[in-house]
Parts: sequence; C-alpha cells; structure tokens
Amino acid sequence: MSLPGRLRKAVTRRRLLAGSVVLVLVAGLVGWAVWPDTPGWKATDQRITVRTGPAGDQPVELDTRFYLPRDRSGRVPAVLLAHGFGGTKDSVASDAESLADRGYAVLTWTAQGFGRSGGQIHLDSPDYEVRDAQRLLDWLAARPEVRLDAPGDPRVGVVGGSYGGGLALLLAGQDPRVDAIVPSITWNDFTNVFLPQSAGTTATGVFKKGWAGLFFGNGAATGQSALGSTLGAGGDAGAGGGAGATDPACGRFAADVCQAYLQLATTGVPDAATSAVLRKSSPATVLDKIKAPTLLIQGEVDTLFPLSEADANARGIAANGTPVRVAWFTGGHDGGAGPKTDQDRVKYLTLQWLDHYVKGDGAAPANSFTYSRVAGFSALDRGLVTNGYSTDAYPGLTGTGSTQVAIAGPAQPIANPPNGNPGALSSLPGSGGRLSELLGGVAGDVPGQFATFDSTPVTGAIEVAGAPTVRLRAASPTGEATLFVKLYDVDQSGAETLSAGLVAPVRLTGLPADIGKASEVTVTLPAIVRRIDAGHTVRVVVAASDQAFLTPARPAVYTVQAGSAITLPTVVGTPIANPQTIWRYVLAGLVLAIVLGLAVVLLVRRRLRRRRHDEVIEEYADTPLVVRDLRKAYGDGFVAVEEISFTVERGQVVGLLGPNGAGKTTTLRVLMGLTMPSGGDALVFGHKLGPGAPVLSRIGALVEGPGFLPHLSGLDNLRSYWRATGRPEADAHFEEALEIAGLGDSIHRKTRKYSHGMRQRLAIAQAMLGLPELLVLDEPTDGLDPPQIAEMRRVLRRYATDGRAVLVSSHLLAEVEQTCTHAVVVNKGRIVASGPVDEIVGDSPSVLLDVSDVPAASKVLEGLGVRSVTPDGPSGLIVDMNGTPRAEVVASLVRAGVDVDRVVPRRRLEDAFLALVGDNSRGSGDR
Repeated sequence: MSLPGRLRKAVTRRRLLAGSVVLVLVAGLVGWAVWPDTPGWKATDQRITVRTGPAGDQPVELDTRFYLPRDRSGRVPAVLLAHGFGGTKDSVASDAESLADRGYAVLTWTAQGFGRSGGQIHLDSPDYEVRDAQRLLDWLAARPEVRLDAPGDPRVGVVGGSYGGGLALLLAGQDPRVDAIVPSITWNDFTNVFLPQSAGTTATGVFKKGWAGLFFGNGAATGQSALGSTLGAGGDAGAGGGAGATDPACGRFAADVCQAYLQLATTGVPDAATSAVLRKSSPATVLDKIKAPTLLIQGEVDTLFPLSEADANARGIAANGTPVRVAWFTGGHDGGAGPKTDQDRVKYLTLQWLDHYVKGDGAAPANSFTYSRVAGFSALDRGLVTNGYSTDAYPGLTGTGSTQVAIAGPAQPIANPPNGNPGALSSLPGSGGRLSELLGGVAGDVPGQFATFDSTPVTGAIEVAGAPTVRLRAASPTGEATLFVKLYDVDQSGAETLSAGLVAPVRLTGLPADIGKASEVTVTLPAIVRRIDAGHTVRVVVAASDQAFLTPARPAVYTVQAGSAITLPTVVGTPIANPQTIWRYVLAGLVLAIVLGLAVVLLVRRRLRRRRHDEVIEEYADTPLVVRDLRKAYGDGFVAVEEISFTVERGQVVGLLGPNGAGKTTTLRVLMGLTMPSGGDALVFGHKLGPGAPVLSRIGALVEGPGFLPHLSGLDNLRSYWRATGRPEADAHFEEALEIAGLGDSIHRKTRKYSHGMRQRLAIAQAMLGLPELLVLDEPTDGLDPPQIAEMRRVLRRYATDGRAVLVSSHLLAEVEQTCTHAVVVNKGRIVASGPVDEIVGDSPSVLLDVSDVPAASKVLEGLGVRSVTPDGPSGLIVDMNGTPRAEVVASLVRAGVDVDRVVPRRRLEDAFLALVGDNSRGSGDR
C-alpha cells in the first residue's frame, strides 16, 4: 500500500474511533437529559374524616394529599396549603411540590363543599372550614415525620391565596399552634368587600353584584368551576362524595350562606342575618388574636379584594405587636399570578418567611414594604415586565408623601338609567385582567351618565402608590345617589387609562335637590401603583352606573361637583434587584466583555495588518504589480485559482486572458483586496495587498461592473466618489476623466437613464480619477461601440506612460493584440503563457497572399505541395506553407503570370490562444 493510502486509512480509522466516542457521549447526554427525573418528594392521597360543626360532632370526609421530602433526615416542619374558592387540592399541587422539595411536609386538601370532599360551603366559617383545618393540624401532629413544638402541636405554617388566604388568617386567629402564615389576595371584612363604601359616611355601601354572582354561581355549580383558575380552581371541581343531593337553588352552599346571597342580591341592603353571615367569615373579627408572624401579599390588579383589604389586615395584626410584612404585586383576581418577575419576588418572600419562622433557618426577614410597577414588555416573549421597589416600613394607603393636582369643571348633571342598564363597564370579574383584550378598548362610560373634571398636564412624573382622595358634592331629587368615582391617566393623544379597572363606589343619602346646598364628602379611591408621566392629564370621572354593581332601579338625574384638587399619595422606593434583573446585568456584562474582547482583537489585528501593509519589500518598491504563487480555494473545495505568478512593470499594458472560469476575475478581486487569497500574495509597489491596505489608493479599478447612485447625475456620482476618498478635488483630474468618458452633455443626466455602454464609460472614467499609477480593468470595452473601442485602445496606450501601468482582462483577443504590450494567458487556474504579445504570437506557419487571379494561383500552389489553400475574400488566399519557402511560392506565381500584391504572416493572437488553451470552452469551473 502506498504512503498516502496508509495515511488515508489511518485518518479514517481515527475519525471512525473519534466519531464513535462522540456518538456514545452524545447518546449518553441525550439519555440523561430525557431520563425522567426522580422528584425530591413523594405524595400520598387519602381521605381523612374530621369532626366539624359548631359542636364539633359532624363528620366530614376531606380529600387530601400529603407530601414528604424524599431525602429528609428526621422530623421536618410542615405547611398547611389551602386552595382558592372553586379549587381543589390539585389546584395547589405545583406549590406543594416546590415546598416539599425545600424540605417541608405539605398537606393539601379540598375544602368541604368542593371537589370530592363532603360537606357544604360555609365561606371559611370558624365552625366548619376553620375547624376542619384545626383537625388537620391534629392529624399532622400525629405524623411521625412532622416536627413538633410540643405534644399535639406541630411546627406548621399556613399558606393560601384568596379563599385559602382567608382561612389562613381565621385559623391563625382561632388556633395558637400556627407558627406563621402567608395569606395572599384575600379579604378583611366580607361586608366591606361586597358592600364597598368609598365616602366618609355611615350609609350602607353599594352591592358588588358581579363578583357576588360569580361566587354564588361557582359554588352552586356541580361541574367545572365558574371562576376557573382565577381563584385557584382546577382539578376535580365537581360535586364530591358525601355531598348528597344538592338544592338546585343553592348548590353546595350551606343554607344560611345561600339565603344571605339571595337576600342581598334581591335588595342590595343586608339584613341582620346576612350581616351576621358575612361578619362571621371575616378575618377582621380575629385580627387581635393572631400571634403568628404574617406576610400579607396583595394584588394591585384586583377588583374583588383590593389593596385596602390587606391594609386593614396589616393594621389590625400589627396593633398586637405581631411581626407583619406587606407586599404588593401586579396581579390579583383580575391580573392573575402577575408577570414572571413578580412571581419570582413573591415566591422568594414566601420561602424566606417560612424558612425563618417555621423551619428556623436564616435571619429574620425585614418588615420592609415591597411593591412593583409594570415597566414594559419583555423582548423575549412580549410578556409584561415589572420593577420591584421597597421601603423600610409599610406606609399604608396614604404613602410616604403626597401630591395635590388641581382639577376643574363645573357642576354637571348625570343620569341614572333604570335598573342600571345601559351601564358603564369598568371591569369584568374573573376575566384575569383581559378586559382590554376581550372588548378591544370598548370599555368606558356611557354618554350622559358621567361628569369629568380634568387637570392641566402635569409638569413632572408622579409616582402614585396608595389611595387617592377627592372631595365631592352631589344633589338628587330622590335624596339619594349611587355614584362611581374613577381616576383616569390621560396621555397627550387623549387615550385614557383606568388603572386595573378600579372604581370607588359611593352611596350617599340625605342629599338636597340643589347642588348649591350640598355638603362635601371625602371619597377615597382604590389604592393603585402607577406612574403618571409628565405631560399627562389627571381626569376624575363621576358616573351614575357600573355593570359590576347594583344601582337604583328608579331612573333619576343627579348633579355632581368635584373639589378643586385630587390628592395623590406617593412613595419613593428603592429598586429591588430581582434575579432576572441580576441575570440581565450579568448577561449584559458578558456581552460587553465579549464586545470589548472582539474590539481589542480587531484593533490588534488591524495594527498587525497595517504593520504588514506598511512594510515594503524594497526589491519590488518600484514595480506596479507583482503576483506571487497566488491561490484561491473556497470552503466547499472548489479551487478558483490554482497557482498564478506574473509581473506588471511601468509602461506596460498587460492583458489577462483566459476562457470563462479560468480564474481571471478571482485574481482581480484578490488584487483589489475584495477577497483574501488562500495562498501566495500580491504586491503593489512592494506593499502586500489586503482589505483596507493604504496602497490601494494608488490603484484605479473597474471590476465586475460599475455601481452608481441612480438619482445622481454622472458628474455628481464622480464627485461623490472622489469626496469619499478624502483627497483634494484638484487631484481628481475631472477634465481628463470626462474627456475619456466622452459622454458630452449626458454627464449631467441621472445615471438611471444611462445605457449600458454609457455606464461602462462612466465607470472607466471613475477608475481613472486621480490618474492612479496602476489601472486594473475587467472587460473595459464591454458595451462600447467600435469607435469607442478604438478610442479606448489609444487611451490605454497613452495612459501607460509617465511610469503608469495597466492590467486589462478581456475576451476580445483582437483588441488585446492591438492594445496590450504584454499578455498573461490563464487556463484552469494556472498560467499557460506570459510575456510580450509578439513572442506569444510567434512565427506564422501560414501566409496571406493578395493575388490577381485566385483560381490560377490556387492551381500553382497545389503543384508546390503546400498543406492547404483557403480563399479569403475576392483576391486573398491563406496558404499553409508546409515548410515551403515564401520566396519560392512568390517566384512560382510570378512565372505563371499571377501578380502578387501582398505577402503577410497569417498567425494571430487568437490562434496562439487556441493553441494554448484548446478549442473547447471548459474553464476552471469545470474542474
């Protein structure tokens, strides 16, 4: 076997071995990646029977799931994880798994009245749902895996959202064994929730019929939750075991709860029994008994349980000296879980709170207040992105400061429609904050039913964080009025935004019929977090109707007048660096480092290249062009130029010849620094060529056709090109270039109107601007007519004087023969001949004869034994002499009476070219 063969075999073996190793590694990595992870927890489903009811003697079966860390060591702390209204134990499975992964024993269950659990819905009644949770604490205390504080007392935290959050508060107020709680998006007082009153008056609030109906419809249903995932619903929401037959009017609601809803929905004013039911299920009744450290998380986009509910809980719990921390986020019953940035922050706060107060790890969390504001959209998924902020202490709803914004507008009449229809639309309960998507911006106020009071554009941005207040006067012919006060942020285009769809319901009684006799009342609007940018307008709207609330059935016309200013609470918080932000900074730092590294590499490379370009090989310092062993191969293996070497001296016009694909244009591109060679080099006056080489300024070129700005004239194109060189206009020699172009007045026409020949002539003139010492032209006569071609011959010969040189690539061999002093013939990427044109043409084996009698001359020549005789015109003959001396041919013709007018050699450059490259058209590209 030959040495190359052995090398190929060895290389093949090594590649095969390396490929096999890589394949095994990749297969192993893929297998590892797709192999199902073993969870860090294990879960057990079981049904637990608890004793419930006022006397604790009513058995109810609860559907539960118990999670334990897989790699626990000894007893572990526990978390009781409650779901939202309409949900089941499956609704909180993801959170339970995360907590179990962190080392907690987690017990989830489906509250009675939902899913597969028995019992009825009592709205977190202390006698039922709360007592159920107490029995589950007993069950945890009996588990050998759960850490105890004392016999029967488990180390436990209680976490829940909405319905589950209310249970956490009520349980902590009823059972001192609870060590910490994290209630989120929950309520303080059901009376205030479903009968909100935003004015400083003792009148009963306005019934929140939209949310109340959604609650009742969800609990009465026996199928899929009407609330969906808004309140944590999910999994099996149907009627469960033990529920028995349900009343079609009340579903799985307890009778007293059902009656309370029906009574309130009918009248809009609660009776004593309804008030008692609402009050009994309100955490407000037990706040003074809560000793468990409390983290309150509340949503800023929540028309059900607004920020004021968490504020009331925080103030009530903190009054006893219990540690309390408050966090607001840009989600809620209308905003869902909020953007990912907020979800990460809330999860971090929750785990930090539980780890310290339940697990006993880490320092005590600060009692600082944190909140967030939407900052824009993510570039990755177009989802919302928030910025988080913190202050040292919870400021309540009044903020750490305030800004008064003057508003103006006359007293205005507004109409209350009969039965509230049509009514203004501010929010859709349970829509998950998708009101604008669902309505396409249609939501708003009904003409004739609202009054507006506007400010002038604010001069600086206002960071609102809290509950704005405004003074209001109203008059009504009925002595009563139900009003809805809203705060709009209006941008410069007039687009108005109602933050989170929040409105302030107001029910006023004892009103005069004349607005002049009305007294002012203070209206506290829902707390918001919003930046009102400079140039925006603050607009206060007072409406007579709202689809989400119950309004008087009797039509009436009210008169309303807002005060002269609205007070906006403000908070200046310290930005929180959340993990996503930190990662963004790290990524930005890495990108910056890479950019700087690349910049340094490019700078060093440029300096090295400039140093190479500045180096002069003295041997060739006075030679216009030296090409040494030039080679150009492409990545796909195609070799455009195999090996080319030639020299262009001063005073020479050198023709670069070859068939299509021979490598002529590639060679010219390398010479102009437009492409890098794979081997060899090119020297211009001793300087190595490369992209950006300063010596390129000494070359004028036309390669691969001209390119001009079509909207400029020919002259303007030439001037623009020369200005780009940065050299003085006097050095351009425009007159000589324009004389060469020969365009006459057409030089002032736009080049888009030029013919191909005109563009070619302009391109040649552009190449000659500045009279460069080396002129490189690729097919310069393409598109020129015969007179222009003849002129081009004279121009190029004249140009190669005064020490200049010309390199021409052309297919017109006759023109090269008449124009060039030297030629370089290229075929299949190699030079097959080079030197003076006369030497390449050489001595001719044939002659051209002009004779007086062609037939007679042909007969004489045939007798002399020449190889061939070919007529050429009326008096010409081309004769292949076959070694016969010319003198003998002429003498024989004269003796035969044939006059000979001319005898010239017949070999041309074309003949030499065909002899060198063959008569086929295959070039380098066919190899």
